[in-house]
Amino acid sequence: MTFTIPLNPDELLTTTRTVRKRLDLTRPVPEELIRDCLQIALQAPSGSNQQHWHWIVVTDADQRRAIGAFYRRATLQYLASPGAAGNLFADDPERSPVQVRVGDSVAYLAEHMADVPVLVLPCLRVENLPTGNQAGVWGSLHPAIWSFMLAARARGLGTAWTTLHLRHEAEVAAILGLPDGIRQAALIPTAYYTGTDFRPAARQPLDEVLHWDRW
Repeated sequence: MTFTIPLNPDELLTTTRTVRKRLDLTRPVPEELIRDCLQIALQAPSGSNQQHWHWIVVTDADQRRAIGAFYRRATLQYLASPGAAGNLFADDPERSPVQVRVGDSVAYLAEHMADVPVLVLPCLRVENLPTGNQAGVWGSLHPAIWSFMLAARARGLGTAWTTLHLRHEAEVAAILGLPDGIRQAALIPTAYYTGTDFRPAARQPLDEVLHWDRW
């Protein structure tokens, strides 16, 4: 039986954090643990119950190195942009230090993505992406991705939902041998983590973002 951390639902939902610097890059992750998490993920809702999802699990060192190189290239472009996490809210004394820490951890992961023992790439079979709002398309995959990350947290694994590699989606698809019509949604580094003190993050007060009946 797979060991799970004794967390109640609220604790699981509020302490599943993005893990970058605290990923354990030296400890192998058993295949059966990843399979357990993916079995949980497959219970997520899917539009019209089509279940068009596919999951690429990458443990081969050469493939991780190749994907990591594209992730690093994309991240360096992102970090140099005005919208990078570390560049936001510079005039806010409360939020600026947090943003800088996030930016530092993003930069760290860019240098170490290739060293993470397991990379999970959730994909969706999509023949023709709509040009307008795509929420209905990706809504058939995103709940499953989050379920995977929650299941990983419950089993002592850390994850991070990243998408910067999608700037080089075609190149990564070639590395993985993806057929036409299979689109990538994310790149989830997955590993054991160091430390145990995960806790809820500071967020905006609910009433600042809540709209009831009308905006």
